Amino acid sequence: MEQLPPKRILGIDPGTNVLGFALIDADKKHIRVIEIGVVTFAHISDDATVKLRYIFEQVQDIIQQHQPSEMAIEAPFFGKNVQSMLKLGRAQGVAIAAGMVNGLVITEYMPKKIKRAVTGNGNASKEQVAGMLENILKTKLSEKYFDATDALATALCHWYQSSGPLASGKKNYSGWNAFLKDNPQRKG
Repeated sequence: MEQLPPKRILGIDPGTNVLGFALIDADKKHIRVIEIGVVTFAHISDDATVKLRYIFEQVQDIIQQHQPSEMAIEAPFFGKNVQSMLKLGRAQGVAIAAGMVNGLVITEYMPKKIKRAVTGNGNASKEQVAGMLENILKTKLSEKYFDATDALATALCHWYQSSGPLASGKKNYSGWNAFLKDNPQRKG
């Protein structure tokens, strides 16, 4: 059976002052973190359109530099502050537009779905998500990247949903041991 090349996925956690991003290469046996980081725009301008242009340009630069084929992006959560929701939605929209003009397949995930895919608990804290990511990926995440762990979790969630055992048409397992045999990267 021919081994397919790894799938490169860009995960995005949009924000109006900080945008988290993470790139992974994933195949049936390995998940490798290519880059994880944040882009900040609090210092750019108070003009929202200037920030949106900067978000668009920065996401495009990341895409052009790393050439992912797919983008997974965290959906805004529903809060009480309507203005914050609108700003976050605009940031998400320009990040999606940057992916679209570069031909990426784009999938949006709700925060609870991302947390559940990574930790098994849709209400997990950021610290729990980061801890599980370190365990799954066998890598230490620096505290300076904790703003980007949501982006990494989003990319990993997308891998599990699109290519892992949870994807449609994949095999059903008789138990945890059978699943782990086919998915050794999930051992904790």
